[in-house]
Amino acid sequence: MIIVTGAAGFIGSCLIEKLNREQYYDIIAVDDFSTDVKNKNLEGKKITQKIERNNFFNWLKENQRLVQFVFHLGARTDTTEFNKSVFDELNLNYSIEVWKICVEFGLPLVYASSAATYGLGELGFSDNEEIIPKLKPLNPYGESKNDFDKWVLTQKRKPYFWVGLKFFNVYGPNEYHKGRMASVVFHTYNSVKNSGKMKLFRSHNSDFKDGEQLRDFIYVKDVCDVCFHFMLNRKNSGIYNLGTGKARTFLHLVQNVFKAMNTTESIEFIDTPVDIREKYQYYTEAEMSKLHSIGYTKKFTSLEDGIKDYVRNYLIEGNYL
Repeated sequence: MIIVTGAAGFIGSCLIEKLNREQYYDIIAVDDFSTDVKNKNLEGKKITQKIERNNFFNWLKENQRLVQFVFHLGARTDTTEFNKSVFDELNLNYSIEVWKICVEFGLPLVYASSAATYGLGELGFSDNEEIIPKLKPLNPYGESKNDFDKWVLTQKRKPYFWVGLKFFNVYGPNEYHKGRMASVVFHTYNSVKNSGKMKLFRSHNSDFKDGEQLRDFIYVKDVCDVCFHFMLNRKNSGIYNLGTGKARTFLHLVQNVFKAMNTTESIEFIDTPVDIREKYQYYTEAEMSKLHSIGYTKKFTSLEDGIKDYVRNYLIEGNYL
């Protein structure tokens, strides 16, 4: 059995599709299954059982001998939520319990961290574990992810194999349910579809022109490939960045969505809201040498190819991965 928490979510459901394509069907899907629109992500996928997240630990204690691997991708991911107790419960404490039970039963673990841990990038974007205690995330979501990374690094008892993956800006199929937390690609597609244009934040930093703020955008299929790699290659435990290693501008992203939709470009710039202006990231780019150094050689999908596939094969038809 392979466990996937956050199974009905964006990355979790895409990972299950990847596992199915690789002929892994004995999958335990763990999540809060109370949202119909999110449950559509699992339609057509082969899984053994759905387990409500609140019942997961009791289930695992009873069935741990059947489990081969744990992917812990479930989390509250709303960066605009400022109730720290929500993140303490769902991100930090829940993850600590997952870790402890994997230690107790000797289960290998891959868990989701986030590039939100890097804050404004004052210390760069290196996944050198020595800098993790010094990072200054910008919001409670990023803090919760960094708090767990810091906790992990202090533990004397660890799973025999474990990996934390710092996801950068992931986009792709199965994010219909994410609302305002969906990717810029998703929002651009819908804005262009509904109004014929897209609005981007104006730059309030003299080092960047309007629309030339940079992010490391990674296609969800590449994220799933890396997760699968670690399931097959259970060595080199640690915390790794997961981006492409190549930052791209929001302007390039939006232009490629227009191109994929065969629509004339119409882009407007609006002021970045004052309440987030001082904490707005103008540049993120994953340092990827650590992942490459352990033998991961598969090339990441270019922004152009990822957007073309996402828009034409999923968004236009309303398809799921």
